[in-house]
Formats: sequence, C-alpha cells, structure tokens
Amino acid sequence: MGKKGIKLLLIFVACSSFAFSQKVMLLEGDGGFDFIVSQPVVNVAYDFSDYSVGKYASEQEYVNKKITEGNEKEDGKGDRWKESWYGSRERVYQPKFESLFNKTLKKKGVSIEQGEQGVEYTLTVKTTFIEPGFNIGIASRPSAVSFEYIFTNSDGDVVARLSQKMVPGSQAMGMDFDTSTRISESYAKAGKMLAGHIYKKIKKK
Repeated sequence: MGKKGIKLLLIFVACSSFAFSQKVMLLEGDGGFDFIVSQPVVNVAYDFSDYSVGKYASEQEYVNKKITEGNEKEDGKGDRWKESWYGSRERVYQPKFESLFNKTLKKKGVSIEQGEQGVEYTLTVKTTFIEPGFNIGIASRPSAVSFEYIFTNSDGDVVARLSQKMVPGSQAMGMDFDTSTRISESYAKAGKMLAGHIYKKIKKK
C-alpha cells in the first residue's frame, strides 16, 4: 500500500471512531423548545472552566506540556502557542458556533447573541472534552469536542440540559494543519446540529 493509501486508511479509521458519537441527547427538561419561540433572542455564554484534552485529565496539564515543548524548541514558541490556544475561543470557536446555529434556526426567527441583557433565557455552551486531532500531511485525525448545553431562565432555573459527545471537525481537502482550524469546525458542526435538533422540536407556528 502506497503513502496515499495509508493516509486514506488512517483517516477512515480515525473518522469511523466518531461515527455514532454525535447525537444530541436530552439530560433534563421535557424535550420541547417552544419556550425559545416566545423569546426569539437567547443570550449565549461559554464555559471552558473544566474539561479534559486528549489523554490529559485537565486542560492545564495539556497546556503546560505544550508550552514546555514549544519553548524548548524555540524561545517563546510555547508562550505564543498558549496565546493562540486561549485566543481561539473568542476568535473562531464561539463565532463559528453562533453563525451555524443562527443560520439553521433563521426560519424560526430564533437567534443566540452574546451579552444580551434583559432576555428570558440563556444558553450556556459548556465544553467537556477536546481531542485536538492532527494533520501531518501523510496522516491526519479530525478533532473531536464534547459539550453540555444548559438552557436557564432569568431566575437561573434549568429548563433544558443536553449533551453531545465527540463532534468531529476537519476541513475539506485536508487543509486543516492548524489545530484551531480543526477544532473550530467541531464548534461549527455542533452549533448546526444543536440548532437542527431544536428546529425539529419547535412546533410549527
């Protein structure tokens, strides 16, 4: 088998491990989302406070290792990596999630916006796991991100809580050598799939 065949096989094996891991699951609430239609603008917040990365039990453990490895190779490289790692949240992950979510629910007149004041509901997107994946040309593996989605009302009561495991992310044509590019696609897909789940649950107006 040539290098191209090996690469395709590795991609297939990596992707197949995510094949049945993306379904949005209801953990709490009645499963309906008509409450969103009554308040079409939903505040959205993001929680990155407690999640594991790949084989590492915590994000901090992973970050510390990457900083050390980077700085050992080149002075300041690990520190620049750290800045990019955390900066990618607001720069690409959150906008990707919101863009695909809003595009999917546009026909229902529902949207999510950060920092919305005086609205009835807030969606908290909690990241619980990130597999960064890799792309070294001859072999690659998509990213995968797991989430919890918590909808609360203005009193702080949970009205719906859902989870989604191992949402894969990669770019067409294999142009996802940068870690944040792969992971951002996981957030984009998650936003689209959560909105699609809600779309099906909302009764026709």
